[in-house]
Amino acid sequence: MIVLAAPPTPIAAHPMLVFLLQLTVLLGVAFALGKLAARFNMPAVVGELAAGVILGPSLLAHVIPPLSNWLFPSDAAQIHLLDAVGQLGVLMLVGFTGMHVDMGLVRRKGRTAAWVSAGGLFIPLGLGVAVGMVLPESLVAGGSERLVFALFLGVAMCVSAIPVIAKTLLEMKLLHRNIGQLTISAAAVDDVVGWSLLSVVSAMATTGMRAGHLALTIGSLVGVLAVALLLGRPVVKFGLTRANRSDDPAVTVAVVALLLFASAAGTHALGLEPILGTFVMGVLLSSSGLLDRQKIAPLRTFVMGVLAPIFFATAGLRMDLTELAKPPVLLAAVVVLVIAILGKFVGAYLGARLSRLSHWEGLALGAGLNARGVIEVVVAMVGLRLGVLTTAGYTIVVLVAVVTSLMAPPMLRYAVRRIEVTEEERVRERLFDGEKAAG
Repeated sequence: MIVLAAPPTPIAAHPMLVFLLQLTVLLGVAFALGKLAARFNMPAVVGELAAGVILGPSLLAHVIPPLSNWLFPSDAAQIHLLDAVGQLGVLMLVGFTGMHVDMGLVRRKGRTAAWVSAGGLFIPLGLGVAVGMVLPESLVAGGSERLVFALFLGVAMCVSAIPVIAKTLLEMKLLHRNIGQLTISAAAVDDVVGWSLLSVVSAMATTGMRAGHLALTIGSLVGVLAVALLLGRPVVKFGLTRANRSDDPAVTVAVVALLLFASAAGTHALGLEPILGTFVMGVLLSSSGLLDRQKIAPLRTFVMGVLAPIFFATAGLRMDLTELAKPPVLLAAVVVLVIAILGKFVGAYLGARLSRLSHWEGLALGAGLNARGVIEVVVAMVGLRLGVLTTAGYTIVVLVAVVTSLMAPPMLRYAVRRIEVTEEERVRERLFDGEKAAG
């Protein structure tokens, strides 16, 4: 006779109350500070991270310890509830990041985008790995290999943030300019390679540095890309074609969410990061030519307005700025920040000059690609979750994300003023304005 397992016990009243209050407080403070940051022309993610910093060990735990311990207890089950919401948010966020990638534009820019992205990718990657090998041991989580930590730091240094860059270019009315188009193209290539490298390094953190495991991880990555091209495209075409036959936006939202979650589960089952799956699926959805962006606007609004702020506030909760009071940690933070900024600038600038772009175009590309924003925060969270980064190391990486995102707009504005507007750009601007008016 088959004995059926008893149904799981539902969540108890007190943990549910704490969970709901956590969501309420984190979302409320993150939303308010995100709007405040936007009013001062800063990325909203800065305010959303600040919400977690205020409510976490950096401030609330020192000012009102009883309230901090009650609202954010160290109980693993309670933390996992909040993390689950955050992970849902980051998977959807990275999926929408993939939808920002215009592979047609990348192909059109071709050689120039390749040179700029290669310089902006490999120079900061190399510098990050080199610095990671000599940073204080206190930044390396116990049990993690030094080389894995260094590789992880290199990946964190080489990524760019398409959502932040696209938003910055749009607000500065530079998306129609050649330099804006090229910046987006180079950032797209950087992010595709960056997410792939992150998956490889993450697998190394969990399975070790053995050659067999590394070969299996790289093989899995190649397999993911092959499946995306051979199977992913027809599946996306089939799903979106059926969804587009319905006037109900809920059908398209459900299909998009289903594809994103399934792709995340697929890459995770292969030992790679689930966010790689959602990023690749986002690119497939965008390049299919069938995605009705108006229908998925409600999903995007919910992700950007609710899930993403909760994720970033949760990320801020894990920062401990009091760690910077320790001289070795502060010195390491300064070194990593300088390396991150100079590495991206020098790499993008050299790539631009090798492509025969002007001095000011090279500086503009360096400034635009320097914005790490949300992507580096995601990378830092992965490092903390996998036990590669300590709290101090995590705090430093997130600090780089915030500082570079704040620096990018003024530096980009300064460089672009010195780049002459071409007739092609004027025509493109009129076309963009016409599309906005029609919309």
